[in-house]
Amino acid sequence: MSLYCGTACRRKFLGAYRLLSTYVNKTRYLFELKEDDDACKKAQQTGAFYLFHNLAPLLQKSEHQYVAPQHSLLELERLLGKFGQDSQILEDSVLIGCSEQQEAWFALDLGLNSSSSINASLQKAEVETALQGSFIKLTKALFELNVKDASLLSTAQALLRWHDAHQFCSRSGQPTKKNVSGSKRVCPSNNIIYYPQVAPVVITLVSDGTRCLLVRQSSFPKGMYSALAGFCDIGESLEETVRREIAEEVGLEVDRLHYSASQHWPFPHSTLMIACHATVKPGQTELQVNLRELEAAAWFSRDEVATVLRRNHPSNQQQSGAVPFRLPPKLAIAHQLIKEWVEKPTCSPLPA
Repeated sequence: MSLYCGTACRRKFLGAYRLLSTYVNKTRYLFELKEDDDACKKAQQTGAFYLFHNLAPLLQKSEHQYVAPQHSLLELERLLGKFGQDSQILEDSVLIGCSEQQEAWFALDLGLNSSSSINASLQKAEVETALQGSFIKLTKALFELNVKDASLLSTAQALLRWHDAHQFCSRSGQPTKKNVSGSKRVCPSNNIIYYPQVAPVVITLVSDGTRCLLVRQSSFPKGMYSALAGFCDIGESLEETVRREIAEEVGLEVDRLHYSASQHWPFPHSTLMIACHATVKPGQTELQVNLRELEAAAWFSRDEVATVLRRNHPSNQQQSGAVPFRLPPKLAIAHQLIKEWVEKPTCSPLPA
């Protein structure tokens, strides 16, 4: 009996492993490439590269959206040779992911002059002509990319920007050196290791039970309202940040708090958006808007917000009517947070 049980348990374990093995193998492969320079160099030989120029990705237009073309190492070497560039610039590439078949994906900026490049950056127009694409700012293209490309290019831009801004040690002032994958930089003079960092930001949809609070900043596109958002201060917990931001910006005190989801956000720099729902007590909903932080804030009913969600085209969102405002685009976690509130009036609470 015990032998049978042991065999059955092993079979059950192996079955579970097979279900997870693709993800686990992919994750461990990426970890190996980040830690082993030789393995990462080998992966570049068969990997694919996404190209940037001054942090703008190379894109091609396909019907109603942009696509991000991939290039092999051989294609890049030919391109560099065509413009009289040394292949040393390839050392500036950063690892951004891999396929389930363990094809490594890298990003390379042809327009940034880094400490490891001995040549000037390539001219934007010449590269665009050669590769039949355009270098387009991510702020313009992000919402016209598929989910996979949007995630990869956001990661790539964040890493490329971080390396461009951290070429010198803050302690010694000496040049730092990146490892092959770009997962870290090291100061040779004191061995201090620098890792890419992301700033945590809470984004919170406040409700009084029947209405939600939407706000706008002067930097928002015309007519757009969103959820409250703010950076976490040093020493704060997530819950403390949510309560402080709501108190600072609209003068309300949180009664209950629920976590929803998170999202990497590349603008203006790399941030981790932590989305939450918060409720305030009925009768304690009078707004005192901090005009140094916000341009406007107002309560909206579920029907009003649902009406705006049904408007698929931005051109229709500006039409006259009962709800003359816009919401963030679908790819933004703020949109998902608002949609969740409309579709699921109650959320399971987490300890606040």
